[in-house]
Amino acid sequence: MARIAGIDLPKTKRGCIGLTYIYGIGRSTALSILEKAGVDPDTKVDEWTDEDQGKIRTVINENIKVEGALRSEVQLSIKRLVDINSYRGNRHRNGLPVRGQRTRTNSRTRKGKRKTVANKKKVTK
Repeated sequence: MARIAGIDLPKTKRGCIGLTYIYGIGRSTALSILEKAGVDPDTKVDEWTDEDQGKIRTVINENIKVEGALRSEVQLSIKRLVDINSYRGNRHRNGLPVRGQRTRTNSRTRKGKRKTVANKKKVTK
């Protein structure tokens, strides 16, 4: 089993797909990592030798910020936006979409479950 950056990679996946299980590595980054390490992207993760795993680890450690370090950097960036009271920071604080999406309909993921607001009752005479 290959363990890179504290993540157990799935054995049955191809190398370029297996690396995407690490936070901060997508498909194109995974391909470039494997190219720099000199490992074939089509070989499965369980077919990697210890030498291949070592090369991949060194490439990731030297060039790419992943997992905990990346997560903390993202959180600090969001905190900075909230602290300087920017528009994006206010959207983060209020739990609304940050990148200009509409909120009259949609955006249920950010806003949560619907909260129904009842109409005012008409006064009867």
